[in-house]
Amino acid sequence: MSAVLILEDDDALRTTLARAFSRRGHLVVEVNNLASLTDALKETSFDWAVVDLGLPDGSGLDAIETLTECMHGVRIAVLTGYGSISSAVEAMRRGATDYLTKPADVDQILAVLEDAPGGAQDKEHSPASLQRVEWEHIQRVLRDSGGNVTRAAATLGIHRRTLQRKLSYRPPTD
Repeated sequence: MSAVLILEDDDALRTTLARAFSRRGHLVVEVNNLASLTDALKETSFDWAVVDLGLPDGSGLDAIETLTECMHGVRIAVLTGYGSISSAVEAMRRGATDYLTKPADVDQILAVLEDAPGGAQDKEHSPASLQRVEWEHIQRVLRDSGGNVTRAAATLGIHRRTLQRKLSYRPPTD
């Protein structure tokens, strides 16, 4: 059994990951910001960590440094909704084990953390389709607009009907 830290500001995703890790027999501690991370590190020693890059009170990159300084040998899987080469390189430079773009399922994350043969690092990486990236961007803008389609359309610079048509797309679950 490994102790797993999940640092994710999205409540639904954090809870889903925590349940999945718990069902697999791991001790799980959930935190949703950098301030809570400091408290969690005082109470528990972690073998693994799942860290979101975008946090309400800073960057997950700072959490990576904190984790590697406090716990030598901790394996860190970084999750982000908007991956870029520069952030991936920076995360790895700071001590992350691997870098995954959302949506990533628990099996993918476990493969990275366990360093299992056939894990994420052994699979051929296929970038997300343009349609999927567009859909994810629209979802974030819509969430930032409080679900207001008219405001989201204005932010995106497209007509409201066009946005509604794009919202009907459902990306494959990979």
